[in-house]
Amino acid sequence: MIVRQNFSKTKIAAVLCFFLGGIGINLMAAEPAYKMAKLKYGGGGDWYANRTALPNLIQFCNKNINTNFDENEAVVEVGSVELFNYPFVYATGHGNVVFSNQEAKNLRQYLLAGGFLHIDDNYGLDKFIRPQMKKVFPELEFVELPPTHPIFNQKYKFNGLPKVHEHDGKRPQGFGLFFEGRLVCFYTYECDLGNGWEDLGTYPEDTPQTREKALKMGANLVQFVMMQ
Repeated sequence: MIVRQNFSKTKIAAVLCFFLGGIGINLMAAEPAYKMAKLKYGGGGDWYANRTALPNLIQFCNKNINTNFDENEAVVEVGSVELFNYPFVYATGHGNVVFSNQEAKNLRQYLLAGGFLHIDDNYGLDKFIRPQMKKVFPELEFVELPPTHPIFNQKYKFNGLPKVHEHDGKRPQGFGLFFEGRLVCFYTYECDLGNGWEDLGTYPEDTPQTREKALKMGANLVQFVMMQ
């Protein structure tokens, strides 16, 4: 396991170097250097939700913050060694989530090796994902990030998360898991950020202005992850 973890740290570091080399430089003509991935988990929940979200976020980031992501998302299972190929992994859904012990251990190793997980509650995920992330990091607690946190103050300035869908009328919240000072997981709750990344017209209530805010917040997240 130590050998794999050391290799994985090197692999993730190499991917991040590709990204950092592109900050401030237009790499759109270059071959894609890396991919975003959607997390496939067990338990019966719809991990596959928000089908157009990541491709649209990728396109927006490549155009506006000079990233060089492959235009197609990958799908990766929680317990797979392939997880270590991706610097940014996105998890969403409405229903049940179950991590086996092996999957929880693999996800922990990935996050400790320099990877990053964005969990986006698509309404109804909260009661399922929190216990599973506790299996991954039993020693950590989610803490709410204040509007002054750098994640809200990258290229685009936000006073906290934008509200995409109302649902229960609660305010949107962004929670983080920090390991030794590094944000390893960002959890967007009562926000539906990924729904705002989907194709315009997917949700009639989402205006172009709401969608733009969601994509800009997503770009901030990607920029922060790659630079922290």
